[in-house]
Amino acid sequence: MPKFNHGEVEIAYLDEGEGEPIVQVHGFASTKETNWVNPGWVTTLTGAGRRVIALDNRGHGASSKLTDPAAYHGAIMAEDVRALIDHLDIARADLMGYSMGARIAAFLTLNHPEYVRSLVLGGLGLGLVEGVGQPERIAKALEAPSLAAVSDPVGRLFRSFAEQTKSDLRALAACIRGSRQTLNREQIAVIKLPVLVAVGTEDKVAGSAQALAALIPSARALDIPGRDHMLAVGDKVFKAGVIDFLNQRA
Repeated sequence: MPKFNHGEVEIAYLDEGEGEPIVQVHGFASTKETNWVNPGWVTTLTGAGRRVIALDNRGHGASSKLTDPAAYHGAIMAEDVRALIDHLDIARADLMGYSMGARIAAFLTLNHPEYVRSLVLGGLGLGLVEGVGQPERIAKALEAPSLAAVSDPVGRLFRSFAEQTKSDLRALAACIRGSRQTLNREQIAVIKLPVLVAVGTEDKVAGSAQALAALIPSARALDIPGRDHMLAVGDKVFKAGVIDFLNQRA
């Protein structure tokens, strides 16, 4: 597994396939394998003639584990992605994120638009502007002595998922406290490049895809039918929609 250093943070990543590059940024408590490899995204995109780059965000997977919430601001995590693009000597790439990864991708697009050809925001709709969830509930569940000690249903969901992905619970607690920044409507309106906003129709976390797309001049929304926040990521409608979007974008 290749790695590189961005300052004092070591970032693990994968780089597969040939063709126009797409960089994928996974969600909270996930990894590049959980979000992109296992659900078939890497196979789908490389099969469509794309070069796929995906990283483990700081605090996740095989990347450095930090316990200071300030280290997980969305703009700081976006700089890890920018540094990876520079490390691979890529001028511009399509950019795709899911949930927290979509927030990171939005920060990168806002702060460094010259790096981004198009943007896919998966699992995050109007929540990018209005905020999502109650991070302290999740942080406390991650810090609990065991899953059995967590009574809050939302906390249990994330604690269980974090244990399944064999995550560092202290690092994730710091991440959830430090990474939930929003963008305002004026910032969103500055994004001029092609954007696809894709959210499951049963997703109670992300917020409306249509409402977010309406705030972005060149955006369109994609409904992922019958899928909630956890299940939408690997859906075939999502994959087909992304391939179609990439083929049509300028």
